[in-house]
Amino acid sequence: AGGQSLAGPPRGWRKHLRHRPMGERGVGFDRNQEATCFVGDLDSQVDESLLWELCVQCGPVVDVHIPKDKLTQQHMGFGFVEFKGQADAEYAIKVLNMIKLFGKPIRLNPASKDTAETADVGANIFVGNLDAEVDEKLLYDTFSAFGNILSCKVATDESGASKGYGFVHYETQEAAQMAVTRVNGMLLNGKKVFVGFFVSRKERSTDENEKAFTNVFIKNLPVEWEDTELNELFAECGTIKSSVVMKAADGKSKGFAFVNYETHEEAAKAVEELNGKEVNGKAIFVGAAQKKRDRERELREKFEALKVERASKFTGINLYVKNLDDEVDDEQLREAFVPFGNITSAKVMVDDKGASRGFGFVCFAVQEEATKAVAEMNGHILGQKPLYVALAQRKDERKNMLEQQHQSRPGGGRMSGGGGGPMYGQMPPQMAMYGQMPPQGPAGARGFMYPQQMM
Repeated sequence: AGGQSLAGPPRGWRKHLRHRPMGERGVGFDRNQEATCFVGDLDSQVDESLLWELCVQCGPVVDVHIPKDKLTQQHMGFGFVEFKGQADAEYAIKVLNMIKLFGKPIRLNPASKDTAETADVGANIFVGNLDAEVDEKLLYDTFSAFGNILSCKVATDESGASKGYGFVHYETQEAAQMAVTRVNGMLLNGKKVFVGFFVSRKERSTDENEKAFTNVFIKNLPVEWEDTELNELFAECGTIKSSVVMKAADGKSKGFAFVNYETHEEAAKAVEELNGKEVNGKAIFVGAAQKKRDRERELREKFEALKVERASKFTGINLYVKNLDDEVDDEQLREAFVPFGNITSAKVMVDDKGASRGFGFVCFAVQEEATKAVAEMNGHILGQKPLYVALAQRKDERKNMLEQQHQSRPGGGRMSGGGGGPMYGQMPPQMAMYGQMPPQGPAGARGFMYPQQMM
């Protein structure tokens, strides 16, 4: 349900309405927006002449325009039809909405209204338990009695067959409320339908689900345990409706299980009292059972939190060292930087064969020591090569900085000499910060700037 788009016209559609290129009507004509319809969900085979032939049946048509992509010259799936009068446009919306062109139901809205600005929050409804024969046209005809519909869709699979549910997006919340009240539980094409306000997957509160959970997940169980032992332990916390120890194909326990209690309070008691309990020398984990998407969301949040924590922990103390001699190893790198302070780690990055990749990282205990090392070691000869030393940056930070530099340059960042080779005579921000001149590069390439490593 969360993946269905219920938006009206696509973002930026109004510029096509207001700034129509010069056509037969001359330069800068004013379109009558009140008499203009937005037509969406057009098949790629629909052109302006076909759309004109369809719409002229509802009244005199003044102009038809289907915007095209400038690169591909393919239309973008929507267009505009201007009628002679507003009444004709309103009639076309009533008559032509959801009729099929090349097997796709088209959608008509008044072009004088920006649905992103006028549509009420909470005006989306979900319609479930639809008969397989119910299409967008029937859905539209049924629900249009309660108010102006901005979009209407029946969810389908890859073969075009109905999935048994759909969505209706009204212009006002009052219309949506009336539809929910009047149609929920009624028969549509012989089947009792469910009608309720649409809630996206993102907005569905997982916290509420967790507060009402009755299913408990247990891991780190003794491999010899069967359902009997599981029930004996967890029956102490309440009435068990069902339980199972998960097993492999050979019948051996996988070490985890599920227990479903009669009430949430019993399940919560099991989590509180049995989580961390030692069983046969092992501490078992007991927690609320989660759906796959909830587990993935939780893992993503933990991963992002760890990234932020790690970044903040090493900000200003972790140095990136480039242009290392092939013979320099971890110990030599540490020895080169140890005069500047306490080093917590020094690492030369190597490939899968153990050969140096020419760069590494040195992490100091405090920021002042790292700053001093950058100032003193940038351009320093180690082995046979001059080092490039700078504060290490995360990939997203480096990307943002480069984008800002590119945007701040005249002409979008193009250099007068053209080309996309190395930048000569340019001083990296890190060098400017510490007042250092850039290290010498190859012969004749004074001021060569080594690219920053993206972590």
